[in-house]
Amino acid sequence: MTELIVPGTPGRYWHSLEDGRIQCDVCPRLCKLHEGQRGLCFVRARQDDRIVLTTYGRSSGFCIDPIEKKPLNHFLPGTPVLSFGTAGCNLTCKFCQNWDISKARAFDRVQDVASPEAIAEAAERSGCRSVAFTYNDPVIFLEYAIDVAQACRARGIRSVAVSAGYICEAPRAEFFRHMDAANIDLKGFTEDFYKNLCSARLGPVLETLEYLKHETDVWFEITTLLIPGENDSPGEIEALSRWVMERLGPDVPLHFTAFHPDWKMLDRPPTPPATLRTARRIAQDAGLRYVFTGNVHDEAGQSTYCHACQARLIGRDWYDLTAWTLTDDGRCAECGTPCAGIFEGRPGTWGRQRRSLTVREHAVGA
Repeated sequence: MTELIVPGTPGRYWHSLEDGRIQCDVCPRLCKLHEGQRGLCFVRARQDDRIVLTTYGRSSGFCIDPIEKKPLNHFLPGTPVLSFGTAGCNLTCKFCQNWDISKARAFDRVQDVASPEAIAEAAERSGCRSVAFTYNDPVIFLEYAIDVAQACRARGIRSVAVSAGYICEAPRAEFFRHMDAANIDLKGFTEDFYKNLCSARLGPVLETLEYLKHETDVWFEITTLLIPGENDSPGEIEALSRWVMERLGPDVPLHFTAFHPDWKMLDRPPTPPATLRTARRIAQDAGLRYVFTGNVHDEAGQSTYCHACQARLIGRDWYDLTAWTLTDDGRCAECGTPCAGIFEGRPGTWGRQRRSLTVREHAVGA
């Protein structure tokens, strides 16, 4: 059904089809659109015989978070990150925990307007070391995210993508060329999980992970939300962990986080802490050096240890750093073994605080 489209910014990665439709080539959904239609993500639309991004420069709000909340445990620990998202998503995860933003189908979720330059200036002014594209997947607002990343890089501010990694080859190369770090949601490790709960495919996500490891210098970590009865079996966790070990190596941090009932999966119980601890042990047994638990209080499971001598290198209590025994060049102070990550001498002191920030140049409709 044709619907009214607000004026948008010209998008990249699309082509015309012989039947008169236009195909969006940003993500593997390859939405084929008639004039006035939106893709499944809701924010990429066909307008005047081209694909446009309808949320360019529009945000659902800005917050300063601890970098560990993304979660990134080995990227500038303890530092603040300016976080924002837009609206929409190219997955349909029934368990989405940011559903009020990612499933938004109205622009009342994107009332804050800010240019890339304004965001970079706000990050610098507030002392943030990085800007994170988060809350919903930046793949769908690729043009805006890249422009923000470029403006940030000019000021020495780094860029972080929090993404499901569901993106096609050409836009993937351009997008991650502008990112300094990423956390990729590896939502499960079976095609059935992706098909039934996300309306997507596992393969493209694995391709993104291998691309990041072997074709870029982007520091990245992986998060898997463990849902009782869906992707939390020891066999699936072992298969996932072994794939990461064999294809990506032992130094990629892996986060197992706890599910809580949300969106369209209110009938499942929260993930027991014991499930997370078991998953962490399985992944460590597979050879992974940095495995963490999340969304629960587990200081042991959230801390970083030297893989050579087992000394605690970075202690964490939720998002507070409680210990630091890394040398200025990122080595274990006890035995000198390097710790994989992006570290700069002493850690930041931001802690667990979360602060709203206004980066508004003018209010929509004002």
